[in-house]
Amino acid sequence: MNAILVNAAACGQRLPQSITRRLSLPLIAAPMFRVSGPELVLAACRAGVIGSFPTANCRSTEELDAWMTRFGAELTPDDAPVCPNLIMRREALQQELDCLLRHRVEMVITSVGAPDAVVGPLHEIGCLVLADVASVRHARKAVAAGADGLILLTAGAGGQTGWANGFAFVRAVRSFFDGPVVLAGGISDAVGLLSAQVLGCDLAYMGTRFIATLESMAVDGYKDMLVSSELDDVMLSRAFTGLETNTLRPSIVASGLDPANLPTDMTQERADALYGSQGSAGIRRWRDIWSAGHSVSGVAQVETVAELVARTRREFDAARAAACRALAPDACI
Repeated sequence: MNAILVNAAACGQRLPQSITRRLSLPLIAAPMFRVSGPELVLAACRAGVIGSFPTANCRSTEELDAWMTRFGAELTPDDAPVCPNLIMRREALQQELDCLLRHRVEMVITSVGAPDAVVGPLHEIGCLVLADVASVRHARKAVAAGADGLILLTAGAGGQTGWANGFAFVRAVRSFFDGPVVLAGGISDAVGLLSAQVLGCDLAYMGTRFIATLESMAVDGYKDMLVSSELDDVMLSRAFTGLETNTLRPSIVASGLDPANLPTDMTQERADALYGSQGSAGIRRWRDIWSAGHSVSGVAQVETVAELVARTRREFDAARAAACRALAPDACI
């Protein structure tokens, strides 16, 4: 077996077999605000992809409980896992954590803060904790807090994005961490997914591609804009959140703003006051200003999750075979 396939096989060994045996691809349908709802999560899990969602997409803890109850009723033990995303700085964190503990979730993603407060209780029910990090310093802190795996938020991710080059970030983390690693940012197809495995990742996020599915909660205009956009239409700006955020330039124009004349010194407080849920600008981030990652050039159509995953699976097998033939033809059958 050639080096590429050896590396890819080794990646899966860092994850529990109880999870890997249920996956058709080493992939997580990324948790996306106002996009990842029950239909998207269910479709992803049934297709063999880990279905994740921010708990913030639920309007209350009661709704989160209803979602989790539905997942438990409609998914089988052979479907891929559901993976809620806990946002550590939410006021409702403890109530949401208690809900997930009652449902005995098997995987959780933590983001926007250190995972210290939730690792212990989640480990008590045997839950795998993946911490979202955007720097080596935060990666070390997450490992010290007991996180089982790391999600590396890199440059090119949609929405609030990372800054680090994915190649450099993965290799820097692999110098001190041998647990599960997930690459987040810029994965648009099976070739990118295979490349993440060769780099040393166990899984990868795919977000933008899943926005343009029939099951996502995104409005039709958002999905159509993804299809018609390309990489150059993605704009990095602090204007709407106070943090570096990747958004679609055409959505900024459609909202009556000039992308060339946005403030560059926006604070989070000022951004909340202007574009938050009660913002004075009349324009809402995420509702009117739509996010996308660098992978938007890979969105060619609106389709079902099942169609997207099935095609990516075929392309993944073809990419592995092509890499084998190119680098070790004598080892390929």
